[in-house]
Amino acid sequence: MDRNISRRGFMGAAAGVTAALSAPAVLGAVRPKAVVIGGGAGGATAARYIAKDSKGAVDVTLIEPTRSYYTCFFSNLYIGGFRDFASIGHSYGKLASDFGVNVVHDWAIGVDRDAKSVTLAGGGAMPYDALIVSPGIDFVEDSVAGWDLSAQNKMPHAYKAGSQTQLLKAQIDAMPQGGTYVMVAPPNPYRCPPGPYERVSMVAHVLNENNPTAKIMIFDPKEKFSKMALFQEGWETYYSGMIEWVGGEFGKIEEVRPDAMEVVVDGEVVKADACNVIPAMKAGKIAEMAGLTNEKGWAPIVPASMQSQMDENIYVLGDATQNGDMPKSGFSANSQAKVAAMAVRGALTGSTVFPAKFSNTCWSLIETDDGVKVGASYEATDEKIAKVDGFISQTGEDAALRKQTYEESVGWYAGITSDMFG
Repeated sequence: MDRNISRRGFMGAAAGVTAALSAPAVLGAVRPKAVVIGGGAGGATAARYIAKDSKGAVDVTLIEPTRSYYTCFFSNLYIGGFRDFASIGHSYGKLASDFGVNVVHDWAIGVDRDAKSVTLAGGGAMPYDALIVSPGIDFVEDSVAGWDLSAQNKMPHAYKAGSQTQLLKAQIDAMPQGGTYVMVAPPNPYRCPPGPYERVSMVAHVLNENNPTAKIMIFDPKEKFSKMALFQEGWETYYSGMIEWVGGEFGKIEEVRPDAMEVVVDGEVVKADACNVIPAMKAGKIAEMAGLTNEKGWAPIVPASMQSQMDENIYVLGDATQNGDMPKSGFSANSQAKVAAMAVRGALTGSTVFPAKFSNTCWSLIETDDGVKVGASYEATDEKIAKVDGFISQTGEDAALRKQTYEESVGWYAGITSDMFG
C-alpha cells in the first residue's frame, strides 16, 4: 500500500494537526501514547515538553540506547581543552523522575507504520498513537573512498559525540612534534555543531600551546563555508602559518588509506599523524528503515508541525530532516521539538496549537574568549521552514564583544541542556 500522502491533502490535515489522532483522548479509556526515538536535542526536548505540558494526559516513552548523552555542541571545546569530558555528558534521570517519561535504553530497529508500533532490539514492540523520530545523522556509504565505519578508530569522524570525541582528542595530543593533522571536511548539508572549522580552531589552539611547529591541512569539497571570513581572520591572527585550507575541486580527495595513515589528493600522498575524516551525511538509519526519507537521504517534513510528509502519525526532528532553511544544529532541533511537542499534544488531547515559530544560533570559539556566532529566525510556509531574518558576527570586532559572545554561548549551553533534560 502506498503510504505517501498527497501534499495538498496533507497540508490541509496538518493545519488542524490531524484531528483523527485525538480519538484515544476522546475515548478516555487509556492514555494516548507518544513514543520518541532518539534522546538528543530534538528527542529529549520533545519527550520532556509533551510530558510536562500534557500534565500526565499523554503516556510518553523515550527510546535511546545510551544511558549518558554527550552533546555534539561544545564537544569541540573539549577537544580544545576548554571543557572536561564529564561536562558535556548528561543523564536521563530527571526526565523519568521529574516528568514521568518512560525512558527505555534500547535500539529502535524497525517501525511498523500500519500497526503503529516500534520494534526494539531487545525484543518486543512499543505501540504509539504519535511517533517522534529524532535519530540524528548517519554516513553515506563510500562517500570517502577507502573509509567506512571499520576505519573509524584509525581515522575518527568524532561526529557522534562520546568515545569518538575522546579518541580524536587523544590522537591530537599524541601527535609528534612538527606532525600533521588532516581533516577531510564534509560536503553540504552536514551536522553543525560540531562544526569542522571550529574544530580546526580548537585543534590549532592545542597545537599552538603544545606542538607549535605542527601543521593542519583541511581538504574540503566546498568552495566556501559558514563564517568563512571570521574563521580565516582568526586563523591568521592566532595561528598564522599553521593552517592550510584547500577547497573546491582541489580539496576533493581521491582516497584515504587508514592503515598507512595517508590521504591521496590530486595524485599526491599526504602523510597524517592524526586524520579526522567527516563523510557525507544522511538521516539516521531508523528514519530510512521506517520509509521516511527521500532520494537524498533526508526526511521531508510539513513545516507547520514537523510531521513527516510520508506519514501523518509521525514527526521528524533535527539533523535528519529536509526542512528548508534551518541548519542541522542542536539549537534547531530543540526549537523544532517544541513545535512538534505542541502539535502532538494538540493531536492527542485537543489542546490549543499555536503557529509554529523557529529560531537558531550557532556559536563558535576561535581562541580563548574569541567567540563568533550566526543565527536567524524562521517561519513555516507551505513549502519549507523559511528564514525571516538573520545576524552574523563581523570581522574586526573588538575583544570585549568577542568575549561577550563566548560567554553568551556558555549560558546558552547551560540553558539548552536544562531544557532537554530538566
